[in-house]
Amino acid sequence: MKITRLDLDDTGSPEGLITKILKAEPNLPIPVPVEELAQCFDITDITVLTTEGYEGGLITDDCKSEGVILVNAAARRGRRRFTIGHELGHFLIPTHRPAKSGQFLCSREDMRQWAAKENDAYARMEMEANRFSALLLMPPPKLRVYLGKFGDPDLAHITELADHFDVSKEPAARAYASYHEQTIAIAVVKDGIVLRVYRQSRFPNICVANGSAVPRNSLYHYAANGGQTITEIRQNDAELWLESDWGKRLPTLYEQVFYQQEGFALIMLWTECDNDEDEVDADENRTSKERLLDRLAHKYR
Repeated sequence: MKITRLDLDDTGSPEGLITKILKAEPNLPIPVPVEELAQCFDITDITVLTTEGYEGGLITDDCKSEGVILVNAAARRGRRRFTIGHELGHFLIPTHRPAKSGQFLCSREDMRQWAAKENDAYARMEMEANRFSALLLMPPPKLRVYLGKFGDPDLAHITELADHFDVSKEPAARAYASYHEQTIAIAVVKDGIVLRVYRQSRFPNICVANGSAVPRNSLYHYAANGGQTITEIRQNDAELWLESDWGKRLPTLYEQVFYQQEGFALIMLWTECDNDEDEVDADENRTSKERLLDRLAHKYR
C-alpha cells in the first residue's frame, strides 16, 4: 500500500479519515490489513501490553510524529484487530490528547463506548476511536455490498460477517444491526441480563434497559441452550421489548436467539408494521405468521 499520513491532511473525524483512506486505497483488501496500514501511518511497532486491566495502549510524543501500539496479550484475533484500529484512531485524530503525556491506556469498557455527553471529552475520544476502528475494519461501501447478498435478517449471517471481515461477533452484530435494510435491533446478553442493545435510529424505542433481565416470555428462555445454537425466527409479543404510545398499535415483532459460550447470547428483534395507511401492502390479507413462513420458504428454496 502506498498511502501515507499526508493523504489524511485536514481531516479530523473518523468518517473523514475513512473516506480519505478508501479514496487513496480503492482496492483495499478485505479483511483489512490493519497492521500494515498502521505502519503506513508511522506506527513503528505493535507489541504486548503488560499493564493489567487494559485492552490497548498507544505510546507517542506530543506531536504524534510516530507511535507504538500496545495490545493485551490475551486478546483473541478479532479483539486484537479492533484494539489496533482503536489505538490507530487515537493516533490519527488530531484532537485526541491523552490524560498522561504521550500515553493512552484503554480499558475494555472504553472499547464499548458508543455514546458520550457533550462535556465528557474522555468518553468522546473513546467513542470516536471505536467508530474509527469499526469503520476501518468494516468499511461501509464494502459492508453494504456484502450485506446485499443475505436477504431477510438471520443471526446466522453474523458468523459469516465476522469471518469475512475478520472481526469478533459483537462488532459484526453491531454493524449488521446498523446497516441492514430491515428494521432490526440486536441485544447482547450475559447470563440472562441485557448488557447493551444495538439498533437503527428508526427502530422503535425499547422498554428493556441495559442491566435488566431478558423479558420472562422472550424466546431466550424457552429455546434449547446447548452451546453455540441459533434458534428459528419466531413471532412474539411486541410489548415484551417495545415501548407503547397511547392509542398507537405496536408493530409485529420477531425474535431469534444466538446462544454463545460463557453465558453470552445475541437476541435479534425484527419489527414489521402490519397497518401502514401510507403504503399499499400486497400481503395485507395474510397474517404475520403466513408472511414469515412464505419468506422462509423462498429463502431456503
